[in-house]
Amino acid sequence: MSLLQPIVPELATLPDGQRCLLWRCESQRHQLSCAPVGGGLSMADWVVNLEVDGQYARHDLAVHAAEVASHLGLAGRGVTMLTAADVGAVASAAEQGVRVDVTVGISTPTWAAAESFDEGNVGPGTINIVVQLPILLTAAAAVNVVITATEAKTQALIEHGVAGTGTATDAVVVLWPKGLENSEPIQFAGPRSEWGGSVARVVHAAVGVGIQNWRKR
Repeated sequence: MSLLQPIVPELATLPDGQRCLLWRCESQRHQLSCAPVGGGLSMADWVVNLEVDGQYARHDLAVHAAEVASHLGLAGRGVTMLTAADVGAVASAAEQGVRVDVTVGISTPTWAAAESFDEGNVGPGTINIVVQLPILLTAAAAVNVVITATEAKTQALIEHGVAGTGTATDAVVVLWPKGLENSEPIQFAGPRSEWGGSVARVVHAAVGVGIQNWRKR
């Protein structure tokens, strides 16, 4: 079986000076994500991780994402995430064809089950994760990848002394091939499965590096 090669994101600058990471798919890929624009389960031609100001206050996210796509000359369907983290400091890791790219901002970490939440203490801080797998997934396995990636992210945060399980605006995007010859989709991607184990290790490693990079800045 010939495995699909992962996409290496490119750093792009928009006319207004905003920067973004861009994953251009040479052919459409399946995606499952909680991205604020284009999220859900669909096909994707591209993924954008857009860096915005810490005081970003636009509510027309789909309109803004369309403007960005137009400036970048993107066609077809895509997914857009936003972050106040430095997208130029993306941290990446790979194992047996699984690749992850992470941007880390941890100004405002939070515990998922916190008893209270101070809305006045919300600053820039988002962890965006793009996971690429070279094999076919069932929809259930793709959900499993999101869970595995989130667990690995949280493990890295705790090991690096971050007081939280993530931030309130974290997003995960999972990309996998549209079709491979003589290949059946995998059904499980938990951390003890072959492919899920790879996802867990690369996310854990990349988030750890991202935390270190963020602290240096």
